[in-house]
Amino acid sequence: MQITTNPDTINLLPGSQVIFPKQTWLDYETFLRIRQDKCHPKIYFNAITQEIRLMSPLPGHGKRIDTLRDLIKILLGYQGQDWECFDPITLKKFEQAGLEPDTCFYITNRQAILGKEKLDLAIDPPPDLAVEIDLTSSTKPEDYQPFAIPELWIYRQGELLIYLWDNQTYQESQTSQIFPDIDVKNLLPQYVELAWTKGSSIALRQFEQDF
Repeated sequence: MQITTNPDTINLLPGSQVIFPKQTWLDYETFLRIRQDKCHPKIYFNAITQEIRLMSPLPGHGKRIDTLRDLIKILLGYQGQDWECFDPITLKKFEQAGLEPDTCFYITNRQAILGKEKLDLAIDPPPDLAVEIDLTSSTKPEDYQPFAIPELWIYRQGELLIYLWDNQTYQESQTSQIFPDIDVKNLLPQYVELAWTKGSSIALRQFEQDF
C-alpha cells in the first residue's frame, strides 16, 4: 500500500504518487493541516481538475534539486544579482490552486518579501523562478498558470525544460530570461548528473572551474 492516513499523519512511501479525484479547496486545506510542518509528502491542488496529488520523492530527487539550486546560486553570484531562495514552500491561490515547487527564487521581487514569515500571493508577488525535479511525477506547466511565475524550470530525465510565462500561458523556451547569455538548458544538466555519479562537491567545484 502506498499511503496511510489518519487524523494526525500522512505516510507515503518514497517514490510514490497518489491522486485523489473530486477534491475541494477544503479537502486540500485538510491535507495541509494533517501534514503540519513536515516537508513530505508534497501536496498539490488544482480546482479545475478537482484533484489533489501527493508525491513523496526518492533520494535522487533531493540530490538533484540540491545541486541545481546550488548551480543557480553560483550563476546569480556570477551576475552580481541578489536573491532569496525558498524551499520548502507552499504557494496557494485561494480556491484555485496549491503547489510546492522543489525550490524557488525571488530575484527582481526580492525586496518585496524580505522579513516575511509567510507569503500571501493575494498581495505578495510570485517568485521569479520556480524549479521542479520530476523523478516520480510529471509536472505540467499549466499547474503553474494561476501563479503566473515568470519562469519555470522542470528537470526530467537529464533534461532541463524551460517555460516562460507570456501573461496567458507557459511557452517552452530554449533560453532563460534570467540567464539570457548562458546556455543553462544544455550546461546545467551535465553537472546535476555529475553530482549524482561523482558527488556534489566535485560537481560544483568542476562547474566553478569550467565556468
